[in-house]
Amino acid sequence: MKQRSIFMLNVLTIILGGGRGKRLYPLTKLRAKPAVPLAGKYRLIDIPISNSINSEIKKIYILTQFNSTSLNRHVGLTYNFSPLQEGFVEILTAQQTPEGSDWFRGSADAVRRHLTTFKNSKAEEFLILSGDHLYRMDYRPFIEHHQKTGADITLSVLPIEEAKASDFGLIKLDQEGNVVEFREKPTGPALDPMRVDTSRMGLSPDQAEHFPFIASMGIYVFKRQVLLDLLTSNQEHHDFGKELIPSAVGKYSIQAYLFNSYWEDIGTIRSFFNANIKLVKSPDPAFSFFDAEAPIFTRQRFLPPSKMIQVNVTDSLVSDGCIIRNASITRSVIGIRSIISNNTTIENSLFMGADYYQLRQDQQNDEASGTPPVGIGGNTLIRHAIIDKNARIGNNVQLINKDAVQEGSRESEGIWIKDGIVIVTKNTVIPHDTVI
Repeated sequence: MKQRSIFMLNVLTIILGGGRGKRLYPLTKLRAKPAVPLAGKYRLIDIPISNSINSEIKKIYILTQFNSTSLNRHVGLTYNFSPLQEGFVEILTAQQTPEGSDWFRGSADAVRRHLTTFKNSKAEEFLILSGDHLYRMDYRPFIEHHQKTGADITLSVLPIEEAKASDFGLIKLDQEGNVVEFREKPTGPALDPMRVDTSRMGLSPDQAEHFPFIASMGIYVFKRQVLLDLLTSNQEHHDFGKELIPSAVGKYSIQAYLFNSYWEDIGTIRSFFNANIKLVKSPDPAFSFFDAEAPIFTRQRFLPPSKMIQVNVTDSLVSDGCIIRNASITRSVIGIRSIISNNTTIENSLFMGADYYQLRQDQQNDEASGTPPVGIGGNTLIRHAIIDKNARIGNNVQLINKDAVQEGSRESEGIWIKDGIVIVTKNTVIPHDTVI
C-alpha cells in the first residue's frame, strides 16, 4: 500500500461552494452551483473533491448555503470512506451562531462563520478551493512549495492573456517570488500597471508576450494561525480576493506557485458551455476524464450500458443508461438516462439526461394526453443548446435560436437564451411543434 506523504497528513481542504450562482442561472435555479451537472455524469463539486483525494487530502469541508439539497444528496451518496480510513467529506451550511445569524456575506465570511469547526481540527495548513473550476491538479507540490518557503499564505497562479485579465485577481511579484501587490479584477487604467514580465516564471518570450499578467486561481493555502488571525482581526473583510488577501500583502509572507496547465473558471453559462463542448475535442482535449492515475470520482449509479440503434455519433460523449434510436449526434454531451427518439438531430449541445426512467404506463398516459414523455421526441432539431435534466421535448421541435437572440427569457415556459445559447431548464415541458 502506498504510504501517504507526511507533509499532507495535517492539511484540511475547505471548498467554497459559492453564493446564489447568478452567473450560472438558470442552471442554478433548483440547485447549488457545485451541484450543476458536468460532462454528462459528473457534478462540478466532483472536481475539487477528486483533486484533493488524489493529492492524499481526505479531510474535506464544503461551504454552501443556497439550494443545497441535491448537493447534500450527491456528496452523501458518493464520498464515503471506509471506517478503517481517516477521512471525510462534509457539507457546512449557513447557520445561526453567536457570531451572526445572517447569510454568508462572502468567501472569507463563510470560513469565519465556521471557525469553531476548523479550530477543533488538527490541521496545520488549510487548503482553500473554489467549487466551480475545471482542472486537474496535484496539490502536493503546491503545499510542499508553501512549506519549504516558510510562507504564511501561498496563492496558486497562472499566466493569463489581457482579454481575460479583468475577470481575475492579478498579482505582482518581487525577485524572490513574494507577492507585493494584489488587485481584484482591475479594469481600465488600473489594469495596465499589473502587467509583468512572465518570462521570469519560465515562459518563453512568445508565451510571455501573449500572457503578460499573473492571475490568482482562487486556490490558497494558509498556515493555521495566520488564517485564524486574519479572520478574527478583520471582521469587516468578507471576501478573500477582494479584501482579506490584499490586506495581508506587506504584512505577511505571501508566495506564488505557478500552475501552467489547463484551468477553466466555469462560473458563467458561456464558459460552462464551452468547457463541456471542449471535452469532445479529438484526439486530445485540453481536459480529459480518461486519466487512470488521477480519476475524477462521482456517484455510482449502476446503470445499464447505453443502447444506440442506427445512430450516427461524431465527436461526442454519451453517458450511461441512454436509449437512442435513429438519431444524429455531433459535438455534443449526452447525459445519463437520456431518451432520444427517431430522426432527431443534436448538434453542439449539452443534454443532461434524467434523474429517473419513466414507467411504460406513465409514458403511455403522457402520449394519450398529448404531453411529451421525459426525453427528446422524434423529428426534432437541437443546436447550440443546453437541455437540463428531466426535460420533456416534444416531436417536431426546433431549438435553434432562429432569430439569433443573444439574451432573452420566457421564464414561465422554462426557456432562456444567454449569450446566444438556448437553455431549457430542469423539468420543463416543450410542447410538440415548438420552434425557438
